[in-house]
Amino acid sequence: MYIKLFTLAYHDVVSAEDPDNSGFAVTGAAVYKLSPLRFREHLHAVKNRVEKPPAIIDTISLDEASDAFWLLTFDDGGVGAYLHTADILEQFGWRGHFFVTTDFIDQPGFLNKWQIMQLRKRGHVIGSHSCSHPERMTALDGDLLFDEWRNSINVLSEMLDEHVTTASLPGGYYSRQVAQAAARAGITVLFTSEPVSTPCHVDGCTVIGRYAVNRYTQPSTAAGLAMGLPALCRRQWLWWNLKKIPKKLGDARYAQLCKILRRG
Repeated sequence: MYIKLFTLAYHDVVSAEDPDNSGFAVTGAAVYKLSPLRFREHLHAVKNRVEKPPAIIDTISLDEASDAFWLLTFDDGGVGAYLHTADILEQFGWRGHFFVTTDFIDQPGFLNKWQIMQLRKRGHVIGSHSCSHPERMTALDGDLLFDEWRNSINVLSEMLDEHVTTASLPGGYYSRQVAQAAARAGITVLFTSEPVSTPCHVDGCTVIGRYAVNRYTQPSTAAGLAMGLPALCRRQWLWWNLKKIPKKLGDARYAQLCKILRRG
């Protein structure tokens, strides 16, 4: 039995009165923004059902067998990470992984340099979410793909005065070439959006799947995913693979199916 990682993929925790003041304010982004109240409900549900606190990737030996962990990740780098998310996590005694889109650092609605450094000092992991958040990383040619990873890692490494080696994939479009470019850029752990719990390895980079959480996700569902309940994990895996069909057919059909599946 190999190591199992049940990773919850959140994006942002935002003020219910003004959800667009953090992160991307584009069509489809709002569904991934939870209110502080809703986020606390999720964490309470998880704490009541899962014995272990969330793991931090730096503390896990990814080569060990016969063990399971759950992790918390947050994409995009919206300012809500500093204003809400980290404070709530720390009230539970927990830490998370925050993945930053580096071209947006210091921009309105996004983390600034000081906030990123403070999150790291408080024990949270900081990683790359690319430079520009391309809609489809898989559509980039080799040089552009490599630059998205390398440049973002360099920005964060210089800012934090440490070698940043973790990243998460924006947009959900994954290929082996994406992981190979990440490995070349010095990334040793890459989180994707594919709902699987067993990591794989590409050119020395450990590729880890995640289970998506949004504002419609019930607290009990978030807890079940953190526990690795087979029925919930299989359900997300099935939805993910169903979405691959309309993704290939076009953005309109993909968006239509997403509206249906999100409410699950």
